[in-house]
Amino acid sequence: MTVSGRRSGRLSVASQIAMRPGSRTRLCHRLRTHPAGKGKRHSMDERDFISLLDGVHQLVRAPIVLIWDRLNTHVPRKKRRARLTAFPLPACAPDLNPVEGVCAHVKRSLASLAVMALDRLETLVHNRLKRLQ
Repeated sequence: MTVSGRRSGRLSVASQIAMRPGSRTRLCHRLRTHPAGKGKRHSMDERDFISLLDGVHQLVRAPIVLIWDRLNTHVPRKKRRARLTAFPLPACAPDLNPVEGVCAHVKRSLASLAVMALDRLETLVHNRLKRLQ
């Protein structure tokens, strides 16, 4: 297999754990690919996080209490909706965030792979997250 070493883009992953009393816990996630190139966005934006929150809200069908890791892009400016209350985790406390463990597990499982196409990587990450659900 030949690997060129050229960058083909970046894959961003946002995940949340949705819990509701009396229901099973779910891992919800959104993937977004970003093509390589100067002047192009290399991370998720506010709309991506709003989309994820809306998906979680439709899944749990209840107001959301969001416990977030203080990354400013994770809580949209429009978070003051009636169905969302946000509480920040303490600074530098990844051990309190169960999603960090999920992401670390997926990264470790992909560490030795040489993926030649961004869409193939997206499929691999999606399948691993679905398995963890």
